[in-house]
Amino acid sequence: MMRTVFYVVSIITSLVVASIALFWPPFWWALAIVVPFILLGIYDIHWAAHNVLRNYPVVGHLRYALEFISPEIRQYFVETNESGKPYNRLQRDLVYARAAGTVETQPFGTQLDLMETGYLRASHSLSPKKVSPKEARIVVGGPQCKKPYTASRLNISAMSFGALSSNAIHALNAGAKIGNFAHNTGEGGLSPYHLAGGGDIIWQIGTGYFGCRAADGNFDEEKFVENANRDVVKMIEIKLSQGAKPAHGGVLPAAKVDKEIARIRGVAVGKDVISPPAHTAFDSPEGLMQFVQKLRDLTGGKPVGFKLCIGARHEFMGIVKAMLKTGITPDFITVDGAEGGTGAAPAEFTNRLGVPINEGLAFVHSCLVGAGVRKDIRVIASGKVVTGFDIVEKVALGADMCNVARPMLFALGCIQAVRCNTNTCPTGIATQDAKRAQAVDINRRQHGVASFHAATVESFLDLVGAMGLTTPEELTPGHIHQRVADQTELSYGKIQEYLQPGELLTDDIREAYRNHWEKAQAESFNQNLAKVSEHAG
Repeated sequence: MMRTVFYVVSIITSLVVASIALFWPPFWWALAIVVPFILLGIYDIHWAAHNVLRNYPVVGHLRYALEFISPEIRQYFVETNESGKPYNRLQRDLVYARAAGTVETQPFGTQLDLMETGYLRASHSLSPKKVSPKEARIVVGGPQCKKPYTASRLNISAMSFGALSSNAIHALNAGAKIGNFAHNTGEGGLSPYHLAGGGDIIWQIGTGYFGCRAADGNFDEEKFVENANRDVVKMIEIKLSQGAKPAHGGVLPAAKVDKEIARIRGVAVGKDVISPPAHTAFDSPEGLMQFVQKLRDLTGGKPVGFKLCIGARHEFMGIVKAMLKTGITPDFITVDGAEGGTGAAPAEFTNRLGVPINEGLAFVHSCLVGAGVRKDIRVIASGKVVTGFDIVEKVALGADMCNVARPMLFALGCIQAVRCNTNTCPTGIATQDAKRAQAVDINRRQHGVASFHAATVESFLDLVGAMGLTTPEELTPGHIHQRVADQTELSYGKIQEYLQPGELLTDDIREAYRNHWEKAQAESFNQNLAKVSEHAG
């Protein structure tokens, strides 16, 4: 009934306006308004793709207009300081303040619900200590590494040129130079913009082998040697998987693949760049360890490691078994969380696959301890690190250092518009639109990146001292407390189950790890299906 009334009123109104305009020349301008709406209404009724527009022509467009700006409406007017996702307003404002070097203190008490399930805290000491600034750095490089690297406890996580604009990459690298920390290239290759600022580089090698890619898409040893032996490249990271899309290759939408991106990556212009889900240079845990050693040899002994998001636990344990079998250990392992990252990814992969960072981090650390190889390997936590407390938490769980991605984008001016995969980023950060990219002022934003890094690391060391410790190495899972569902607290030492040193090398392995260890194979990432059924889960 309402639809019919709407049609009748619209037709009568249009006829009245048209009649007046025809017989009263001064009113002819009204036709310029009415006629387009009439034509739009006819199109909506007969050919519109949306059902709503066919039933409610013209006026139905208001729904889609409001839907288009609904993310901004929610962010600016609806969300509370704590409710924003994936980063809330409190977190974003803290990064903005630290990047700008402005006041970052908080008045009138905490805005967090201290009794909320999942709330994390640490206990302070009545005998606080002063932690040496030297503790802000740590050496990466095991016994098989000839060129160890002294890294910051906080570095820029993997973000490719292509996913980010040239100005954004340049500003990040220049900020890393100012702050004396490292910049991970992401899997998109070592671009001129990663080298422009002179900052230390962690070169990530993904399944697409961009930057060391042969014509057939496989690993090219000569191209690798050419780039990896640059003085600015300090570490090599083999990407097995990432939290945003575990078991799925990297995705760079066609809209971002211009001539420059295509040249750097060795791909076709204007087509989606989807990396294979798995490497072709190796297909087993043993092969991975041999590839680690190969890259280390090709670089003259630079630190080489790998990055992964934990999924099937026996597969990581298979890698640990391969370390024991081959005698080869990586210099570092970067643990990514299923919380996701900056890259474009299928929704189901982002939302439903992978282990969250804290659980995955604790598992990796525990396995390395249980196998007796932890002392030779640095563990890097990559995911949901914004504040000094986040670094404390990750180190307590088993990390040596942290990588951070999205907060570094906030330091560049990101407003969490969540348009990273559309090439229409309003801040010019996650786009290949040259005009949009000019919005990133390299000279200004590099200092914001360095300032955010320095303030966050300083906060981390201050918190360690406030807990009565003299070094981050003293942090343990027992130092971090989480409120659980029954309104009590448990330390991470009680929530996560940790192996004793060398426990995996004995016959007395605790239940939480035993089945996974028995299924693990150094020879293959896969396993016998009957064995899977027997030890399901």
